[in-house]
Amino acid sequence: MGEYRPFDTTAYARQIQEGPCFICSILEGRDETHHVIYWDDVGIAFLSKFPTLYVYVLVAPVVHREHVTGDFSVDEYVALQKLIYRVGEAVRRVVATERLYILSLGSQQGNRHVHWHIAPLPPGVPFEQQQFAALTVDAHGYLYLTEEQRGDLARRLAEQMAASG
Repeated sequence: MGEYRPFDTTAYARQIQEGPCFICSILEGRDETHHVIYWDDVGIAFLSKFPTLYVYVLVAPVVHREHVTGDFSVDEYVALQKLIYRVGEAVRRVVATERLYILSLGSQQGNRHVHWHIAPLPPGVPFEQQQFAALTVDAHGYLYLTEEQRGDLARRLAEQMAASG
């Protein structure tokens, strides 16, 4: 399934604070290192580049928005939540999940483009290693997957998205 590798939080913080918006870079075709599993007029879903859990997916609106509720009309927000639901269900169909974590993270100081994290906690993880402990790279690094593993995972998720569409 993969191995955990150390994560350089200092380099990452510098990149997200000084570099271009990584989500806009994906949408504009300037970043092809992420595996996109779904993309429509509302949002985009892609594999996390530095997952802490297997089958960790990010969902973002296609329009650069920075405030998780304030930058959306109710209808726009609900449309994104429907997409998040579909992605969450696709994730649950691909991997055994004790609990599906869905949260919006980011900051006005970095990762400003609103996005949601969809991360499946596998069954059997001790309670002390769940919740925020399961999501932080400080605890155990990130889960490294080969390009082949990431490609296969993206394909399976995309198939589930198409089947639910």
